[in-house]
Amino acid sequence: MAAGKLVYNQNCLVCHQADGGGVPHLNPPLSQTDYVLGEKARLIGVVLNGLDAHEPINDEVYSNVMPAHNFLTDQQIADVLTFVRNSFENKASAVSVAEVKAERAKKK
Repeated sequence: MAAGKLVYNQNCLVCHQADGGGVPHLNPPLSQTDYVLGEKARLIGVVLNGLDAHEPINDEVYSNVMPAHNFLTDQQIADVLTFVRNSFENKASAVSVAEVKAERAKKK
């Protein structure tokens, strides 16, 4: 979890905040949301490909675009998503490097 927290602090904290609460109407929260706790493939895809502004998340619209973070290694993505899925009042299964590799391969 320490490695994931480091990746979070370096790449995610500015938009999603230290508590994972996001910024109302700008950046979505990471706490207790369907897109964090739900299907891992979708969440991995968001990190790899980014997310367009105005896409509803838990029935709320956020105006900031999330840029792709495909420059992160598979290990870094697995670490940060495991951290997010088990922080901020979340409790979900870990994301593996193999799962990230599989999603990255779909984009090629």
